[in-house]
Amino acid sequence: MDLRRLNPAKPALSLLDEFKGFAFKGNVVDLAIGVIIGGAFGNLVNSLVHNVIMPILGLILPGEKGYVGWVAVIHGKEIPYGRFLGDVVNFLIVAAALFFFIVKFLGWIMSTKKEEAKAPPPPTKEQELLTEIRDLLKQQVQGVHEPGPAGSS
Repeated sequence: MDLRRLNPAKPALSLLDEFKGFAFKGNVVDLAIGVIIGGAFGNLVNSLVHNVIMPILGLILPGEKGYVGWVAVIHGKEIPYGRFLGDVVNFLIVAAALFFFIVKFLGWIMSTKKEEAKAPPPPTKEQELLTEIRDLLKQQVQGVHEPGPAGSS
């Protein structure tokens, strides 16, 4: 093996080119945008739960510090179940939003596209004319080969 023939820059450039090809494909960029938007949506829902829904719930079911103060004391240890309930509400809102958007909305879009694909487009004028010609030719061929009335030769 001749070490002088090795070009260390070439494998690095090809690796870099492969990475560029992978990283800038549409699917990877779309995935990155989806992750960023999903994180922002999660923060928005988290704020809604912790700053609006749970404080209102804290007014209905009073506690010392609102829902944050809801704790159970077992053997001298405090278990903050109020925060857990806030996280459960947060999860339920995110799960409902994902269900309605992904399962229902995208399912509806996919079924609409399948229905559109099933329905063939109406025939063009040329296709209609070709169909008429085909039918006329079939009638002519059948007329030539049909047997005459009985008793005739």
